[in-house]
Amino acid sequence: MNGAKNLLLEALSAHDKAALEPHLKPVYLDHQKVLCDANGEIETIYFPTGSIVSLVVTLSTGETIEAAMVGKDGAVGASAAFDGNISPFEAIVQLAGPSMACSAKALKTVAMDSRDLLSMLARHEQTVYAQAGQSAACIASHNVENRLCRWLLRARDLADSDTLQFTQEYIAEMLGVRRTSVTMVARTLQQAGMIKYARGKIQIIDLEALQDTACECYPTVKTYYAAMLGDILPAAS
Repeated sequence: MNGAKNLLLEALSAHDKAALEPHLKPVYLDHQKVLCDANGEIETIYFPTGSIVSLVVTLSTGETIEAAMVGKDGAVGASAAFDGNISPFEAIVQLAGPSMACSAKALKTVAMDSRDLLSMLARHEQTVYAQAGQSAACIASHNVENRLCRWLLRARDLADSDTLQFTQEYIAEMLGVRRTSVTMVARTLQQAGMIKYARGKIQIIDLEALQDTACECYPTVKTYYAAMLGDILPAAS
């Protein structure tokens, strides 16, 4: 394994870790790599250790909107362990980085022999869908400024960094808004001293202010993952 850790794997029992270990291999996920198409068969499960993956919905107009963000606290495609081998989302690498990977067949075989592992994966999938539901409510109810702050904070948590490499075009696409809207809000946040933005690089300057400005969806999603991972999840900073 690489040095970085996936918290979902860390939360497994020693028995389940030992059973799954031979099937895991380190991989590097390139930016914008499509891991799985919507309605496509899940062949590989990814456990990010430094990368971030966006689970997106693509509309008939060609627009894509992020439903959930998966990183070191989760997995991509874990539903394949219990015959959910058709992905409802397109999984696109948002932030390049390392991951552990195993075949869907291998994960299912190991999970079928462990009630605890199967239960953990089921709770994880419930958490991802809860995040997707929260995103839907967020889009319908909260303004762009609140949503952008929420999105940046979630990305920061998964990247373990106050510096994020994202273009305004990409963020706008994930939030389902116009680029000009993101530009205006980013300028406002920068003038308020919360972030510094230049050439596709966003630096979080005032974390507390950003948390105060984010909508309720950010702490709500954190609560979902805390309930799933328990003591494994690091304390909020």
